[in-house]
Amino acid sequence: MPCDEDGLAPLAASAAAGDEAAARELVELLHPLLWRIVHAHLPRRTDPDDLIQEVFVKMFTRLHQYRAESPFTHWASRIAVTTCMDRLKHERRRPELRRADLNEKEARAFEQMMSGTAQPDALEVVAARELADHLLDLLSPEDRAMLRWFDLDGDSISDIAARMKLGESAVKMRASRARQKLRAEVEALRAKGLL
Repeated sequence: MPCDEDGLAPLAASAAAGDEAAARELVELLHPLLWRIVHAHLPRRTDPDDLIQEVFVKMFTRLHQYRAESPFTHWASRIAVTTCMDRLKHERRRPELRRADLNEKEARAFEQMMSGTAQPDALEVVAARELADHLLDLLSPEDRAMLRWFDLDGDSISDIAARMKLGESAVKMRASRARQKLRAEVEALRAKGLL
C-alpha cells in the first residue's frame, strides 16, 4: 500500500521523470531536514556542505528505487544517515586529528599546550574531547547516531524507530545497551586510574 504521509511522492516521481522544477522543489523542501541529519552525524574531517551535496546526489540517482512504502522524508533521511555512517566508518579506518578539526577553544588549548603556557581548563577541554571521541568510537555508527538523536537532538523513540526501520522496543534496547557499554568503559578507565 503506497504511503504518502509527507506529500512528496508525486514530486519525487516528477523529479525521477526529469522534471527539473520538481527536483529543485525537493531540494528546497528536504534541505532543512537533511542539513539537521548531516550536522548530527558529521564526521570530524568532513565539510557539511560537501556531505549534504553527496546525500542529494545519492538521493537523485536512486529516485527510481523509491517505492512509496514509507514517507519520502523517511527514505531520504535513511540515505542521509547511511551516507554519514559510511563516512564515519571510513574515518574510523583512517583516524587522524588535524588542527583544522579543532574548534576555536580547542585550537587555543592546543597552542597553549605546544607553547607550554597551557592553563588547566584548556587541557581539560582537549582531554574531554579526546575522551568523548574515544568512547563514542567504541559504538557502532548506528548506535552512535541513535544516542545523538536521543540525547542531543531529543528525537522521539517513534521517529528514531522509523528512521532506523526498527521497532520501538528494539530502539530502546539498543540505546540502553549502547549507554551500558559507555558506562562500562568509563568505569574501566576509572579502575585504571585514567579518570
